[in-house]
Amino acid sequence: TIKMAQHVTPLSRQTSILLLCDIQEKFRPVIKYYPQIVETSNKLLQACKILDVPYVVTEQYRKGLGRTVPELDIGDTKPFEKNLFSMCTPDVLSYIKEQVKDFNTAIMCGIEVHVCVLQTAIDLLSQGYRVYIVVDAVSSRSLTDRMYAFDQMRQAGAFLTTFESIVLQLTQDASHPKFKQIQQLIKTSAVDTGLFPLQNNPSSSL
Repeated sequence: TIKMAQHVTPLSRQTSILLLCDIQEKFRPVIKYYPQIVETSNKLLQACKILDVPYVVTEQYRKGLGRTVPELDIGDTKPFEKNLFSMCTPDVLSYIKEQVKDFNTAIMCGIEVHVCVLQTAIDLLSQGYRVYIVVDAVSSRSLTDRMYAFDQMRQAGAFLTTFESIVLQLTQDASHPKFKQIQQLIKTSAVDTGLFPLQNNPSSSL
């Protein structure tokens, strides 16, 4: 425990990036709690914009799964199209390293958590990066798949966190000049995803 604690350092805005994984139109009817996941992901995106934390957007097999949903305010950002389940394509990794010179931490939201989010997390963890999974901003078609993905990622070394917690970790200080804007986002962020009661007990959804 002591050895592990030595490797845990506070989040830094200068070394972090937000990964928005495959939040696409064709998933809308099939992903559990999709509207809530999209809303929380968008609030996370807005917080990162306020705090000058860069972000990356991907789209899985765009021809079949459609474009990024309009509720996600990505502006003029062009999503990276991919067929690899993981977001860690050569283009995406190059972009991350261009945007964040001392990159060491990925903050993840999106879908599906047991496929693309999981495989991205494992790829990044295996390369020595830190990964934070925002649990109220990720989902799957199956809540059972979602929970066992959390279990696997936690065992692999990922941190499981929430929207409010990760945003305040990035903000760090109530005297931050943008804190009032962050506070406004948090005040409107209590989205009931309906997902938390199932998170800690995998057998509860079987």
